[in-house]
Amino acid sequence: MKLGARIFKTGLAVTLALYAAMWLGFETPAFGALAAFFAVQPSVHKSFVLIGNQIQANLMSAVLAIVFVLAFGNEPFVIGVVVMLVIAILLKFNKESIIPLAVVTAVIIMGSPSDNFIHFASNRFLLIMLGVFAAFIVNMIFLPPKHENLLYHRVVDTNDEIIQWIRLLTRNEADYSTLKKDLNRLREAIIKVENLFLLYKEERNYLKKNEYSRLRKVVVFRQMIVASKKAMGILKSLDKNEHNLHHMPEEIQEIIQTQLDYLTNYHERIMLKYIGKVKVNTTDDLHDEVGVGKRQLTDMFLNFYDNKEIDRNEWIHFFPVIALIIEYSEELEHLDLLVDGFFNFHKTENEVEITERDL
Repeated sequence: MKLGARIFKTGLAVTLALYAAMWLGFETPAFGALAAFFAVQPSVHKSFVLIGNQIQANLMSAVLAIVFVLAFGNEPFVIGVVVMLVIAILLKFNKESIIPLAVVTAVIIMGSPSDNFIHFASNRFLLIMLGVFAAFIVNMIFLPPKHENLLYHRVVDTNDEIIQWIRLLTRNEADYSTLKKDLNRLREAIIKVENLFLLYKEERNYLKKNEYSRLRKVVVFRQMIVASKKAMGILKSLDKNEHNLHHMPEEIQEIIQTQLDYLTNYHERIMLKYIGKVKVNTTDDLHDEVGVGKRQLTDMFLNFYDNKEIDRNEWIHFFPVIALIIEYSEELEHLDLLVDGFFNFHKTENEVEITERDL
């Protein structure tokens, strides 16, 4: 079992909310802990963005709850009506992410009102807000997320698996039952990488110098993901057209295998360059090999397209693989250019802090 930063932050926020509520003398500190649980966010920027929305939504829920209890009582159907109103209003203003906490606020206030209801409701509202602020403080101070570090390693891990399968397929050594399982897992891995990228993209550095550097990294990481998706596209296409590939003339198979070896090696070197394990501007030889390979693939298509020894239908079905390989090479060239540019310009600002992955 692995406990991540989000789990630790949630535990800390709940603990802080409980201690703060008990120290301030609230009768039901568990409600503050519940609010802290719902208010923990996966990034500092999200916490900043949502704290204002959470205050407004909870205040709106509290007002609706008080008005309806005073007017109609706290029968279950009244609570249900308030919950529906809260959800409808927040949906109207595109604030879906804070609906759970706003609903909890309304239910807690309306659940068991006392004779002095205004005091009771105010007490519960303050308790909820205490939990929200506890979560906000924990998110700001403790265990700040290292999205850049995690994103890089996720991209590399996904690339490594895709590249391994591409090399096995071009050598006719892949076990296809295992490949089918891994393809589904790799699709999910790319989706997770894209979601993690969105969190990284949303982060902010409030010093201008650091923010410019982070924005440059966002561009680089976006291109890393584009290159990974192109590699994934080649893998899926090779799997689909495996039969056609291994019935092509040996000359074609060798050119495709050689070009994909160049490209996957190029891809690995670019990723290592980003973390300083390969010198900047030292992939020119691979860049040249990739360019030669693209010309060979194009010439091969033109030469073999009308070759009577090759079945036209087989060649047409396999042609998308050739197109994907050319697209993959172009995306890698663009990624290489971005990485070199990142380190060649504004060198003092562009620092990469990728650490070894936690075991």
